Amino acid sequence: QVQLEESGGGSVQAGGSLTLSCAASGSGLIGSIRYYCMGWFRQAPGKEREGVAAISSDDTYLTDSSKGRFTISQDSARNTVYLQMNSLKPEDTAMYYCAARNTRASGGVCYHHLGTSSQNNYWGQGTQVTVSS
Repeated sequence: QVQLEESGGGSVQAGGSLTLSCAASGSGLIGSIRYYCMGWFRQAPGKEREGVAAISSDDTYLTDSSKGRFTISQDSARNTVYLQMNSLKPEDTAMYYCAARNTRASGGVCYHHLGTSSQNNYWGQGTQVTVSS
């Protein structure tokens, strides 16, 4: 089993920044997250879950709403993936979830894998981001 623990959420005003962290651990973690698809998804109240970004090794993928404002990165030594969010907007308000899958692929394919309901995907409990206008 792989455990994912998100942190770094909070309340900020529009235009502000936050950095989310996701630490991976557990007996099921094989090697480091460098060999995993890692990603961030979010879900606002009353809305479906949507993707934000993904990373596999050093290849990244950002959705159109994330490009230019968000950056995904990872520290393999710490088994931690980060989501740096700048120029936050009220519409970014949501619960942000970290996801992982034991596979390597391009960033875009990684994003697709994590967006499925596969039982091969691991999910964290989420961290709340609230952006006020």
